[in-house]
Amino acid sequence: MRLLSPIPYRLIRVALGGVFLYSGISKSLDLGYFSEVINAFGLLPSALAYPAGVVIVIAELVLGAGIILDHKGALGGLLVMLLGFMAVAGYAILMGYDIDCGCFGPGAPEAEAFSSLRTVIARDAVMVAGIAYLYLWRWKTGCRPRSFLLGSFPSAKGARKLSSKDQHDPA
Repeated sequence: MRLLSPIPYRLIRVALGGVFLYSGISKSLDLGYFSEVINAFGLLPSALAYPAGVVIVIAELVLGAGIILDHKGALGGLLVMLLGFMAVAGYAILMGYDIDCGCFGPGAPEAEAFSSLRTVIARDAVMVAGIAYLYLWRWKTGCRPRSFLLGSFPSAKGARKLSSKDQHDPA
């Protein structure tokens, strides 16, 4: 299997999307618990913990599905989320907190055995490396993700001819 073949690109995309879909679904089953976890970090006023939890869950579900479907913007959104999660976990480590990251809801092993924030950063770093590979693959192959509104964009190397509906630019 060549490094620039479409197979690793698709596998990594589906794996990342699956992790975020699973995470979003598991958190959505107990948003109260997730908002308590957010509140425990002490970064937001208590009144904003629940709305922040809802926004995070929706973002995980939308971006997880978006990366699986290879939609434009999903990869960047996942990168921003992961870097944010890593920053919050790093903050908690620096503050000496012994709390659950809330990554996969209340039933996750991390929820039972805290002190896993270093593991969370390592896991997120592996996912960031996967995202870096996906960006590198896109750059090397010239392929671009689909637009949410217009379907596929043509690749930079002209893999297909523009159809009449692709010839107008929405920007």
